[in-house]
Amino acid sequence: MKKHSGMRPQDIVILLKIAIKGEQSWTMKELSHELEISASEVSESLNRSSIAGLLYQNKKQVMRQALMDFLQYGLRYVYPQQPGALVRGVPTAHAAPPLSEEIMSDAPYVWPHHEGNVRGQAIEPLYPSVPAACLKDPAFYEVMALCDALRVGRARERNIAVEALKKRIC
Repeated sequence: MKKHSGMRPQDIVILLKIAIKGEQSWTMKELSHELEISASEVSESLNRSSIAGLLYQNKKQVMRQALMDFLQYGLRYVYPQQPGALVRGVPTAHAAPPLSEEIMSDAPYVWPHHEGNVRGQAIEPLYPSVPAACLKDPAFYEVMALCDALRVGRARERNIAVEALKKRIC
């Protein structure tokens, strides 16, 4: 059995991508391409997630409730984030859909990215390729922005994000 030396941020990114695919089949090569993460890193991530109890032994299905529990109760403690300098980027957290429809704010959070068109406080994404992957997949963008709301949001934002994530993941 492989040794588990702790989860990494890209593990959450990969698990969320698999979760939103639902019943759609996928390969490690496709995940690697869609997320811009090397195939070997995707393979190692699937092993870590399986050992952690977030992925079934077949490494094809996410344990949705376990992932949701981790996101709701652990994400902001394991991968905390503090808003940084004002930069141009892709909106995230409460500044991105679906929360932007419910929460009005003049202080957007963004992932710094050259294709972004919003100026706001920088939030480091869970993995450097997340903004680019999100620009290609609106459903994935929503879950990643909701995760950032869990990482940096206030109680109200976190509660709304949890409910929205449950609808998309569970």
